[in-house]
This record gives sequence, structure tokens and C-alpha cells, in this order.
Amino acid sequence: MADRKKTVGGHRGLQVVTLCISTSMVLILLGLVIFFVLLGRNLSESFRENIVVTMLLEQDMTDSEAQQLGKTIKLKPYVKSIDFISKEEALKENTRDLGTDPSEFIGTNPFLPSLDVYLKAEYANNDSLKWISSDLKKYPKVQEVSYQHDLVEKVNRTLAKIGAVLVILAVLLTFISFSLINNTIKLGIYARRFSIHTMKLVGASWAFIRRPFIAQAVFIGFVAALLANIVLAGSLYVFYLNDPELIDVITWYDVVIVSISVFLFGMVITAVCANISVNKFLRMKAGELYKI
Repeated sequence: MADRKKTVGGHRGLQVVTLCISTSMVLILLGLVIFFVLLGRNLSESFRENIVVTMLLEQDMTDSEAQQLGKTIKLKPYVKSIDFISKEEALKENTRDLGTDPSEFIGTNPFLPSLDVYLKAEYANNDSLKWISSDLKKYPKVQEVSYQHDLVEKVNRTLAKIGAVLVILAVLLTFISFSLINNTIKLGIYARRFSIHTMKLVGASWAFIRRPFIAQAVFIGFVAALLANIVLAGSLYVFYLNDPELIDVITWYDVVIVSISVFLFGMVITAVCANISVNKFLRMKAGELYKI
């Protein structure tokens, strides 16, 4: 009798380990989905925030006046950062690009001082840029305000397509993950379907019968999520060692979101799946349990 109990206990222990490993593999997939959705969002913001609005200033505007204008404009809600480029810096950059100094032929520096305005991501679209451009032109000694209209349109169109694809993949893989976890939990409860029926026969309430199965499922979800987060964190660390610039795209805030999401999905989905599976066997009659 003792040997039989040990065998049953060992079998259940092995079953729990198998369920943890299977669920953790699914949660790793789910964590990767969340990770790539956040990565796509961050890259989208990064691309938009690199779009430049150039303010060409009048020739007679001094550097101190231009810098003061830059400080004033930086207070605008749509501005992320501003770079001031003096006439001398513009001459050096163009001399380097052209391979010759234009001032030697003209006799004077032909370039104007300018302010490069970088916008916040949510304002980097052509509709916003139209009124932003008009707003910037109102300042004195601003000769021209320009930006790459076609580039902005192309970037936003491309990012919208990528975002739609990522959302569709996230929904699809979330559904697949739920199905896989549901099947995994269902197999574990299937092996104890006769125990469920026995408890029902002796008068145990459905809530009482469900409680230990859901508690075990939540425990499995927690352990599986812990394993999944360890694997995801290790993988991210390896990528970081190979490419330290990754930290500019993925922040600690994103890592925390992925980690918490994996824990929540792991425990909530396993609890829901366990509840569904136990209810299914509770509704069955004794004869039906032998036919499945």
C-alpha cells in the first residue's frame, strides 16, 4: 500500500514537473511576443523622434539671439530637443561634405544659422507638422521652416503597417498560447477525472472540488512564469553583451512590463484553464468518464 502511494505520488510529481516545463515553454513564446511588440513601439517612437524640422534664421541673427530663441521654442509641448547650428558650423559641415570651402570662391560665408527641432513622437506626422511649421514661422528673424514631407509620410505609413502586423501576430500567438496551456492543464486534470467523480459522489461541493486543482494550476503557472522569465532575462543579457546599444531601444521599464505580464498570464491562464477543465469533468456522468 505504501509502495503504491509512493508510486502515485511520484507519478503526480513528475506530472507537475512536466506541466511546469510545458507551460514555461509556452510562456517564453508569449513573453517574446510582448517583447517584440514593445520593441516595435520603441523603434517607431525612435524613428519619429529623429525627424528634423529645420529653422533657417536670418543672416544678421547673432548666436546668442539664436540660442535664446532655441530655449524659448524648447518650452513648446511638441518639442523634444533642439540643436543650434551656427554659420561657422554649417560652413565646416558643408566644406567636409563638398570637399571644398565655398567661402573661398564667394568671399563670404553663404550659410545661414539654423535650429534643428526634434519633435515628440506623437507630433511627427504631416498633419501636426503643418501647424507646427506655421507656429515656428511666427518668430522674428526666421527665414524658412522646412521638413521632409515625403519622408515623414513614408515613415508613418511603413510604421503603421509594421504595427498592424505585430498586433495581429500578438493576438494570434496569444490565442495559440492559451490553447496550448489549456491542453496541457487539461491533460493533467484528465488523469484525475475519477478522483473528481469520487469526491462528487461523497457530496463534496463543486467549489470544494475545484479549489485544489485551481491552486495547483496557479502554482504551476507561477513556477512556469519564473522559469520563463529566467530564460528571457538570460537571452536578453546575451543580446546585450553582443550589442550594448540595445539598452537604447529596450528600457528597464519594458523589461519589468514583460516580466509582470508573463507572471500574470502564467497564473491567470492556468487558473482559468483549470476551472474550465474541472467543470467539464464535474458535468460528466460516470459512464461518460470511460468513453473519453
